[in-house]
Amino acid sequence: MNTTDWITDIALVLIVFRQLREGRLDRMSYLIPLGIVAFVSSHYLRSVPTAGNDLVLIGALVAAGAVLGIAGGVYTRIRSVGGDLFIKAGAVSAALWVLGMGARMGFQVWTDHGGADDVARFSVTHDITTGQAWVAAFVLMALTEVVTRLATIFVRSRMVEHEAPSGTRPAPVLDRTT
Repeated sequence: MNTTDWITDIALVLIVFRQLREGRLDRMSYLIPLGIVAFVSSHYLRSVPTAGNDLVLIGALVAAGAVLGIAGGVYTRIRSVGGDLFIKAGAVSAALWVLGMGARMGFQVWTDHGGADDVARFSVTHDITTGQAWVAAFVLMALTEVVTRLATIFVRSRMVEHEAPSGTRPAPVLDRTT
């Protein structure tokens, strides 16, 4: 891993820690993670291999990213205060985020420090044709995790807004952080 790899991986992990402290849900809540993932995707995703079982690997990791992202969005508290929405990542949301982002980082470190032969044997045994299949699978997993988490938060934030007409009663807190 080079310096850029470390910086982007750590930035992705730190996104959720920023939300451990309650903050306003605004455009930047969406744009920062999407910007980081767009950078990572443009930097690493050169192609999506389709030979052999490459798409099976990619599909499995994309599905894992979707599960982690949706669950992370569900376990993020969203509440309305004075017409503004606030979010706070709960312990489960943070753990899922770190699990997903940390797994990718751990895989990179492992392959760089002795695991490459094991990955090559696994790839041959399971008809994964290129190293680019692994890159595409992990990048698309990260992209899917970020997008599904943000989409879940967006949908849930709209539910909070619609459940409490302004000025009538306090909006309920959608809180699955416990």
